[in-house]
Amino acid sequence: MSRMGDVLAGFHAAWEFESDSVLIRYERGIRTPKLFQALGERRVPLTAFEAVTLTPGKRGTVVLHARPRPGADPLMEAADGQLKETCDPYRLVLPAERETLAEYYADELRARLSEPGPAERFLVDAPEVPLSFKAYDGKASFDGTTVRFRWFWTGASSAKWKAGDQSFPVTELSGVEWRSPEVFEGHLRLLRGEAAPQQPDQDPSTVVFGLGYGPVHQSLPFAAAVLAAVRSRGAAAVVPAVAVARRDPADIAERIRHLGELHQAGLVTDEEFSVKKAELLAEL
Repeated sequence: MSRMGDVLAGFHAAWEFESDSVLIRYERGIRTPKLFQALGERRVPLTAFEAVTLTPGKRGTVVLHARPRPGADPLMEAADGQLKETCDPYRLVLPAERETLAEYYADELRARLSEPGPAERFLVDAPEVPLSFKAYDGKASFDGTTVRFRWFWTGASSAKWKAGDQSFPVTELSGVEWRSPEVFEGHLRLLRGEAAPQQPDQDPSTVVFGLGYGPVHQSLPFAAAVLAAVRSRGAAAVVPAVAVARRDPADIAERIRHLGELHQAGLVTDEEFSVKKAELLAEL
C-alpha cells in the first residue's frame, strides 16, 4: 500500500496493509468465530485478491470484503462456498464512522488488482500441520505427508471396522471433499481416482461428522491442509512426520471385544475375525 504497516481494525480482526500483501490478524475472544481463532493470522498476497467491495452492514457497520481469486486459497477452495457469511475470513466488519478510512483502503486495494481470473496455484499458505480432529466415527490426523483415520467402536460402521484403520499418503489422493458439519450428512472424504463414492458411513476413505463432531474450525483447516498437500504433489513431505505411539492395550482389548460382537452377529466371517484380531494383537 502507499504506507507500510497501516492497520485497519474492525470487529474480530485487524488488517495490516503492506506493499505486497495484507496481514490479517484475528482476535481471540468469546464472540470471535472459532474459525477465526483457529486461523490466528494469515498473510494474503495482493495477487491473491480478485475484487474489493465496501457495503453497508448491520446495526451501524460497514463491511470491507476482499474476495480471493478462485484457486488462490486452499481454505476457501475446501470450503467450496459453504461458509456462513459471518465466518468468511475475508470480511472485515467496521463501525460506520470508519467508512471513509475503509473506502480509502478499498480504493488502494482495487488499484493493486492486476491478475484477474483463477490462480494457477495456491497463493495463501495452508494451515500448519500436524492437525487432527474427532469425527463421529473416528479420529482424523494429518502430519503433512499422510492422512490417518482411526475408527471409534462406538460410531464406526461394520464396513469400516472390517476395513480397519486407514492410512492415505497424499501422493495417492486426487482431492478432498468437505461437507460442512452444519448441514445434513456432513463429512470429510478423501478422493482417489474416479470411482463412484460409497455412502459416507460405509466408505473407509470418509469420516462422518455429527452433532458436536468435526466442527468447522477443526475440520475445514484440516481439509485445506490436505488439499494443499495434494495439489503440491508431495511437496509437504519435507514436514517431519509425527512419531506414532504404540496403542493403549485397553483400547486394543476394547476393539477386539467389539470385533467379537460383530463376529457373533454374523457381520464378520470367521476368517475376517481371525485376520483382524491378529492385526490388533500385533499393535501391542
